[in-house]
Amino acid sequence: MPTDTSGQSPVIEEPRVDSAQAPANAFLQWLAVVGLIYLLICAVGMIGSGFKLATGDRAEELFAFATNPFLALIIGTMATALIQSSSTVTSIIVGLVAGGLPVAVAVPMVMGANIGTTITNTIVSLGHVREKSEFRRAFAAATVHDFFNLLSVLIFLPLEIAFGFMEKIGGYLASLMVGGDSMSMKGFNVVKAATKPVVNVVKDVSHILPHPFDGILMIAIGIALIFVSILFVGKLLKGLMIGRAKQILHSAIGRGPVSGVLSGTLMTILVQSSSTTTSLMVPLAGTGVFPLKTIYPFTLGANIGTCITALLAATAVSGENAVFALQIALIHFVYNTLGVVVIYGVPFLRVLPLMGAEWLAGLASERKMYALLYVLSVFFVVPGVLIFLTQLF
Repeated sequence: MPTDTSGQSPVIEEPRVDSAQAPANAFLQWLAVVGLIYLLICAVGMIGSGFKLATGDRAEELFAFATNPFLALIIGTMATALIQSSSTVTSIIVGLVAGGLPVAVAVPMVMGANIGTTITNTIVSLGHVREKSEFRRAFAAATVHDFFNLLSVLIFLPLEIAFGFMEKIGGYLASLMVGGDSMSMKGFNVVKAATKPVVNVVKDVSHILPHPFDGILMIAIGIALIFVSILFVGKLLKGLMIGRAKQILHSAIGRGPVSGVLSGTLMTILVQSSSTTTSLMVPLAGTGVFPLKTIYPFTLGANIGTCITALLAATAVSGENAVFALQIALIHFVYNTLGVVVIYGVPFLRVLPLMGAEWLAGLASERKMYALLYVLSVFFVVPGVLIFLTQLF
């Protein structure tokens, strides 16, 4: 290390940055993303296999408590609010359907997952609480997603209960993709072959426990791996893609609602997190960079983009329930797409989430306690009370 002959402190040379190091690091990160997605697909297979192992032919009896669609909706909402990841919850639901959970029970659960995921950006908006007008804009931008998802449930859940139309659409699309009446995932044999060795190893390990705890252990390992894979995929993709995601957001502003929805969808696919997409918008709205009406379409696109994880997870499933696992993943996509088309496409429905968000933000900006009460009541207290009431009656 060179020194200064005048007796002053040594001169420290700046480290040289290898220009080839950045591409190499990016390549390794993308390799890690691929590995984690593979782990996610394996984990869903483990949940399905473990569920069948633990329940045998009694899966429908096990979920008899959730035959009430409102209870299933609440379970989906609370689970996602607690985990703060609809991707994780819907992936677990796909695995449960693969293990025998009835699709009719799973449909309200994925609807509830849409509601529960909005808690993240609502919490993000609380960071603006010190400045009244800024908080009002940020809270409105966060809760417009809540009001949209609540309105979507109010419209589509009664129709689904009455006619089962989404279950039928999802079943039809799944049968086209997996070979009709064969009920086998012929189109995904490569995925099955790739994941089967890992699933079988975990199954062999789980046999150290007696039945039904061997199946329960498989489910627990699968859920843990889903948490790990989605957590680290999200972190890696944020590092790799967040700059591009922001460019998409800025470039799409002012190009109309269709561009906004498509950009929100693409951004969510890039970062694998609807919470990230919507949370990026909250500070932009809070600081007044973009108005609520411009932010609104991006939140709708986030709903569509988040479906990619469940669709990926469904490719892990094989056997007689494979078509049903793909069916629930497709129902999630159909539900979120129809919500955007119907609610945003009909002018008087389109303005309702905006009006609700602005009204609530006005109350919360005057009395901050309303914001806290809103989060606790919508995501935890009201669902908990409804679960209690459904058990009584």
